[in-house]
Amino acid sequence: MLRLDGITRAFDGRRVLDDVSFQVASGRLTGFVGGNGAGKTTTMRIVLGVLAADAGTVTLDGHELGAGQRRDFGYMPEERGLYPKMKVAEQLTYLARLHGYERRTADARVRDLLGRLGLEARADDPLESLSLGNQQRAQIAAALVHEPRVLVLDEPFSGLDPLAVDVVLGVLAEHAATGAPVLFSSHQLDLVERLCDDLVIIAGGRIRATGSRGELQAAHGSTRYELSGADDVGWVRTVPGVDVVEFDGGSVLFGSTPEVAQEVLRAALARGPVEAFGPVRPSLGEIFREVVVDVPAPRPAVEVAR
Repeated sequence: MLRLDGITRAFDGRRVLDDVSFQVASGRLTGFVGGNGAGKTTTMRIVLGVLAADAGTVTLDGHELGAGQRRDFGYMPEERGLYPKMKVAEQLTYLARLHGYERRTADARVRDLLGRLGLEARADDPLESLSLGNQQRAQIAAALVHEPRVLVLDEPFSGLDPLAVDVVLGVLAEHAATGAPVLFSSHQLDLVERLCDDLVIIAGGRIRATGSRGELQAAHGSTRYELSGADDVGWVRTVPGVDVVEFDGGSVLFGSTPEVAQEVLRAALARGPVEAFGPVRPSLGEIFREVVVDVPAPRPAVEVAR
């Protein structure tokens, strides 16, 4: 398990991370979401050791990280960092060799990875000749080529079409299944909601919510219910304690207490067939808007003992 505790970081007197704490469980995909300037990239760079924290610790399986452990990490920055004129397979093999793979093992690893990512036909092409989406896949391959113990990806789905997203997700899920913690950031809330096991929401340099999808939906869910019937359900608007949110003939979305919702269900069953009834869980976008609303500006930095 990768764990961050009390991470604080300031630049030029402005605190950009304020007591950031969360964990990335082994074998799970954790989505890290927040607006521009929320602190996602700074947090990831501290995890990788590219930046130092002013305070706090980053640990893996209970042990504080050092340079030796971080050699086994895989990282994909938001800005592409591969060599544009170098052949795709050639540079991936080069990166694998830097991590200690022998030539034959490195070549086999690269061929397998490119095949799983759908890039086998472009293995001998210069990176710059690939589409932006395929360059993104190559960048992901570079982060995975040494079979990292921890995987950290900054906006890995940027520029990918839906089919490519599914391909990349499959590869990431396979790697997580080996027991690796996988952390990735994204602005695409619908994708994060669909792909992740766990979520971390950051705003103003502070963690606003963290947990599994189900836990966050339960914690931030409003008491809304959806009812669909064979006949017009407009009568629901006359039930005391019901606040109709949306109505469309045979279906209605309404807010109420659980007790009132059960009264609505009983009344609907008495009137005829009920096609669907149940609580409506909030989307990640709705939870995000709820937890980041009125987020205060980051606090001024204070002198931190080093």
